[in-house]
Amino acid sequence: IVQDFIAEARKMGVSVGPGRGSAAGSVVAYCTGITNIDPLKYNLLFERFLNPERVSMPDIDIDFDDEGRASVIQYVIEKYGANQVAQIITYGSMAAKSSIRDTARALELPLSESDIMAKLVPDISLSKIFKLSDKELAIKLKNSSDEILKAKELIEISKGTNLKAQTLNQARILEGSVRNTGTHACGVIITPDDITNFVPIALVKDSTMFCTQFDNNVVESAGLLKMDFLGLKTLTLIKDACVIVKEKHGVDLDPEEFPIDDPLTYELFQRGDTVGIFQYESAGMQKHMRHLKPTVFADLIAMNALYRPGPIAYIPNFIKRKHGEEDIVYDIPEMEEYLAETYGITVYQEQVMLLSQSLAGFTKGEADTLRKAMGKKIKEVLDKMKPKFIEQAMAKGHPEKALEKVWKDWEAFAEYAFNKSHSTCYAWVAYQTAYLKAHYPAEYMASVLSNNMNEISQVTFFMEECKRMGIKVLGPDVNESKSKFTVNKDGAIRFGLAAIKGAGKGAVEEIIIERLKSGEYVDFFEFAERLSSKSVNKKTYEVLAQSGGFDGFEGYHRRQYLDSTEGLSLIESALKYASKKQADTNSNQQSLFGSSEIYASTKPKAPDCEPFSDLEQLNLEKEVVGLFISGHPLDQFRLELEFFCTCGIANTKEFKNKDISIGGMVTAVKEGTTKNGKPYGVLTIQDFTGTIELFLMGEQLLNNKSYFQNGLYVFIKGKVELDYRKAKEIKENSSIIPTDEDFGFKAISFSLLSELREKNCKSIDISLDLEDLNEKLIHEIVTLFEDNPGKCGLNFTVKSTKNNLSLNMMSRKYRVSSENNFFKSLDEISELSYKISV
Repeated sequence: IVQDFIAEARKMGVSVGPGRGSAAGSVVAYCTGITNIDPLKYNLLFERFLNPERVSMPDIDIDFDDEGRASVIQYVIEKYGANQVAQIITYGSMAAKSSIRDTARALELPLSESDIMAKLVPDISLSKIFKLSDKELAIKLKNSSDEILKAKELIEISKGTNLKAQTLNQARILEGSVRNTGTHACGVIITPDDITNFVPIALVKDSTMFCTQFDNNVVESAGLLKMDFLGLKTLTLIKDACVIVKEKHGVDLDPEEFPIDDPLTYELFQRGDTVGIFQYESAGMQKHMRHLKPTVFADLIAMNALYRPGPIAYIPNFIKRKHGEEDIVYDIPEMEEYLAETYGITVYQEQVMLLSQSLAGFTKGEADTLRKAMGKKIKEVLDKMKPKFIEQAMAKGHPEKALEKVWKDWEAFAEYAFNKSHSTCYAWVAYQTAYLKAHYPAEYMASVLSNNMNEISQVTFFMEECKRMGIKVLGPDVNESKSKFTVNKDGAIRFGLAAIKGAGKGAVEEIIIERLKSGEYVDFFEFAERLSSKSVNKKTYEVLAQSGGFDGFEGYHRRQYLDSTEGLSLIESALKYASKKQADTNSNQQSLFGSSEIYASTKPKAPDCEPFSDLEQLNLEKEVVGLFISGHPLDQFRLELEFFCTCGIANTKEFKNKDISIGGMVTAVKEGTTKNGKPYGVLTIQDFTGTIELFLMGEQLLNNKSYFQNGLYVFIKGKVELDYRKAKEIKENSSIIPTDEDFGFKAISFSLLSELREKNCKSIDISLDLEDLNEKLIHEIVTLFEDNPGKCGLNFTVKSTKNNLSLNMMSRKYRVSSENNFFKSLDEISELSYKISV
């Protein structure tokens, strides 16, 4: 069944992933085209997928591209019949807090009181609070005095007779009841006969499919075949990138045929240039990639498995061992066969399985049972298997002491050990995205932007990545844009018209279809003439003008299209003109001189007004697209953000427990009072990389009230530290390992970005290569210094790469300006690089 619908999906042009989970360990799945990962090549295990000890049918989880997934499900419905295919229901139950709030609403307890009571509920169920002894409750709440006091307060409330007590006691009865239903995100069942012979069904809202009334836990035990049809956005992204490459270069790319040893792709990973790369794009992963410098596909598989809570602690050892900075030690020499590719570190569940077979002669089924027991900490199974492992391994001549250590290490690590089949599948998808980014950067990033079009923060983030890569991102243009992001003939990414809010899907389609049919639009009036005002209305014209969609038409600026303070705006004039011309054409009225001549001479004039300022233009773009396109208000402070700030906002968590500085623009301000009557303020700060919320209270709030203004550009010093709640938890329970999410940036001091350069720029340090020095370059540099006098000192470093020498010098004659114009001119001299010393 799976082979059939995957083969059909490929025929329909739907992208099919290599699978996820353990199915990639099956040679049968590989031979029949279910997965395209060769399990023999990567030492993947079939018994991880299916073995005699496994009594339930194994799942084959398959990813389809987001857009094609529905087509595959529709094929299954048509093949097996609508009465034999159904989605699976999910049941949402009442949790402790929601049961209190729902009961309070029904019993008309005031919202303020129910809210206070709901906030008293610790992170356990109400039933446990009232069932457990004081000692058991303290253990369950990790001996947190704050949480224990809250639980005891709830117990006291329940003893009363007032409305609060009635609410709480009724909520205890309701807790765990079914509150609502939904449908499983990807599960579909297929039955051998009419579905009603096997399971009760329900209808799904906004769907033609049936839905089982048995949930996921029951359908399989009821004898139904469950299939997972998963949507993976990355597959759509790869597919779209290949389409853009075909349109731009005429090259047909098959992602399944990308060479696994491509040098450019590994160079990209080695640079940590993995923004937009599936599974490898986090700041932490980028840092590890730069240190690891992967050279083979096995390195990528291992990092995909290691970069998770728990095994992440082994990454530094993994990196050191790869580069020979740490000895690779095997407790038993025979272990090298299976641990060599991961430099002696047990990374995968499959390694535990293979080693148990090799060292102790376990059967394949026993090896899988061991893997499962270790992963789920099933003590009784482990207690039974350990003596068997030790005895059988000793019988093969292995020392008991070493075997005890191996078993202990496995018990500690198997909880985190990862499924290699899954890691291999997703490392391959990641490699495909990296190959595209390395060889077709503009086309790949256009696809990334298109597939994140509905998430403005992501579009902003990826646009910044394009700038870093030297790829221009141009605003929308009615003569060049398609619906999604594309790459133009000059290699720049062009914004998609569908990204403009209020443009309308029908209007966008008509603009593109008409252009493809009859050629580019000659000017704005011809644009209005060729399009129907019914589908492309005044609102569409306005948002196109605001976003810069008409900037390609010479002779007009954006305010002229929109300004109607004196008479008609250019848009209103053009619509009126086009309507009259279309009406006259339809009634076959011709002038004595021919219609084209008379209308050419009577085109309305554009209103005479000043263009929008840069900031006004950027704000208009943000209004209709959600982000700044033609620039950024922070562009004037790029140097401050690069040289004075420790990092971008998105990367603050890389600097745990360190003092850092960030800069950005205030985009939102909020003030309020806590329930204890203390004033607080929240500042939202945005830079090129992301957004952060800063919480200020007490004296700090009073001292920095002047910075609570939208549009202000600020420089903030602070520290990245543990959230105080998490710090308290760890103090009470030292075994808790904090994650990145538990850290946040705490602001300490504020100042203005605009004052930073003048106060802190001590010198500009210029580096250049001796081989590049000539009279022309010297003259260009000296002229630049003379034209831009100022207070900043100048230092030079002249390097000779041939002789591996460098000479540092200080200029006594020149001091230069720290203004943007000077740095802009400096940027244009390609032979040199510079930095600012503060």
